[in-house]
Amino acid sequence: MTPTRPRRVTATDVAKAAGVSRSAVSRAFTDGAYLDQDKKTRILKVSQDLGYRPNAFAAGLQKTQSNIVAVVAGEMRSHYDHELVDHLLKELVAIGKWPIVLSGQEISDTPNLHGIFGFPVDAMIVRGGSVDEFVVESCAKLQIPLIFSGCVVDAEHVDSVSCRNFEGMYALANLLAETGRRKIAYIDGLPNRASKQERPAGARAGLANNGLAFVDTETADFSYEGGYRAAIALMKKNDLDAIMCANDETALGAITAVRQELGLRVPEDVAITGFDDLRMSDWPNFRLTTARNPTEETVAAIVRLLSERLEDPNKVGETVLLDADVVKRETH
Repeated sequence: MTPTRPRRVTATDVAKAAGVSRSAVSRAFTDGAYLDQDKKTRILKVSQDLGYRPNAFAAGLQKTQSNIVAVVAGEMRSHYDHELVDHLLKELVAIGKWPIVLSGQEISDTPNLHGIFGFPVDAMIVRGGSVDEFVVESCAKLQIPLIFSGCVVDAEHVDSVSCRNFEGMYALANLLAETGRRKIAYIDGLPNRASKQERPAGARAGLANNGLAFVDTETADFSYEGGYRAAIALMKKNDLDAIMCANDETALGAITAVRQELGLRVPEDVAITGFDDLRMSDWPNFRLTTARNPTEETVAAIVRLLSERLEDPNKVGETVLLDADVVKRETH
């Protein structure tokens, strides 16, 4: 026989045990609501004894704002995604918001997004990836503010935060050319990311500025393992002196492959660059030269845009572009 789950204590239970009305229990837990102090003390004591707490979700349904924010995080393939989302969740909680995180699938997998619209969310924050028009249209119909992180979406009353992917890669390509690298290859990332177009385009433009072009390219999946495999494939086909990678995690895999699998030196034989500036990129065994995709600044911009959008839902959509400064370490 399946055991019966204990029933949660309700406000009605507290009212009965304390000998008061149901509305008195509600007022006892409402800041600023009038209630006789002796009665309030008795209600709070009974609530503690019975293990009762008000249902914040139900209360949110009766308010203009629920303080619930949906965070659509996608597959979170890279450590950068984890670092950014972790920081974002902490900052949302710090300002009194309750984040609901949807992850584990591509953001464009819209059937899995239907469920989130059943919650009284104050806003939706979408991290990276490509997004179907369904998301934008649904949020507009339901009057749910929409903020994109990692890509720019041109839609009415929609806010976006992204780093300058093109400029960051352009600067890295210039750096490699300035240090004498001439036989340069590129390890690309997943096709459904905004950076898929911007980062290689910036790298190509930077090389072209120095009369150069990529010798070869390989496609990976933004992962350490993908970078490891792609670097070996490139080096076996070409005589290279540099590899540019779509992100840091790919670059860390490439460094490991070049050193351990191929027995070459980084950067003496092959220079390697990344993009994002993960915490582990500064570890002594990597010391990766990269472009910083600023986590703290990105989250600060998201939180500001969220607060302003909730204050003024009809505010003109804003796009925040953050500099992707080159971080020179020891792999270029």
